[in-house]
Formats: sequence, structure tokens, C-alpha cells
Amino acid sequence: MEKGLIHLYTGDGKGKTTAAMGLALRAAGAGKKVLIVQFMKGRDTGELHSLARIPEIRILRSEKDFGFFSSMTVEQKAELTEIHNRILEEAILQTQEGKAEVLVMDEVTYPVNWGLLDCGRLKEFLLHKPEGAEVVCTGRDAAAFLTDAADYITEMRCVRHPYQKGITARKGIEF
Repeated sequence: MEKGLIHLYTGDGKGKTTAAMGLALRAAGAGKKVLIVQFMKGRDTGELHSLARIPEIRILRSEKDFGFFSSMTVEQKAELTEIHNRILEEAILQTQEGKAEVLVMDEVTYPVNWGLLDCGRLKEFLLHKPEGAEVVCTGRDAAAFLTDAADYITEMRCVRHPYQKGITARKGIEF
């Protein structure tokens, strides 16, 4: 690719992470080096096992599950902020060094909105990313600097969801 672009998958509907993983899979199939950074996720999810089998794809994420933001203590939020900033710096470094041609920042909108990530550093990276790097950001309620930076914006809109009928997240489908 001559010029890498920035994608934003946002909205209240299901499919943001799924779309990003599909793009990562497509890029890896084309021989691209892919780095997936997962924010706000520490528990085991189905995609980790499949993606781990693909040599072109690497994943950075917290090794610790902090649960939902609303139930975290002040100390847990501080610890998670450190983890998020560390993996953001690693992702930036790997992208700048050409070790990641496609960078997926899954669920990045949440730590941005909740003060669990250095937003200035993320904004600086997006404005000055390597020319050929493709970047994908996912999550609800994207901050203005994310929408301003994006070349693609896809909004997933919830029309109907099983959760509305009391059906909880299912392994292999929602996680």
C-alpha cells in the first residue's frame, strides 16, 4: 500500500470487533504484518485462539481481566491505565519500525472516554503515523479527534439484539 488509511468502526450495534478481526484476517492473508491491540479486554475470547495460529498476526493486551469499568476500584483504574499506555507505546513503536503494517486498536474508544489512556499520545500518533500504516479503531462513542482522523467511518447501529430479550453474551458469538 502506498498510503495507509485510518478506519473507525463505531456505534451501538454488534460487529465492530468482528469487522476489525475480519480486516486483520484479510490483511494477514495478503501477507501483511498485523498487530492487534485490545484495550479493556483481559478475559479469554474466541478470536485469540484462531488468530494465534496465524504467523502474520500478533496480539497485545492486558494479561489481567479487570471486569467492567463501573466495578473497578481507583487502584484498578490506575493499573489499567499503566497497562494501556504501555501497550499503546509498544504498538506505536512496532508500527513506526515497520513491524506492523496493519494496526488494529480494538475497543480504543473506551479508555479514551474514561481517562484510561494518554489521549494526547494517541492523537499525535494518528496525526503522524507512518505513511503506509493502516490503522483500525473500534468502540462506541468515538471522541471527536478519532472521527476527525478517520478516512473510513462505519457505524454499526443496533436495530435488534438478543440482550433485549434477556439472552446474555454467548461464547464464540459475542466473545
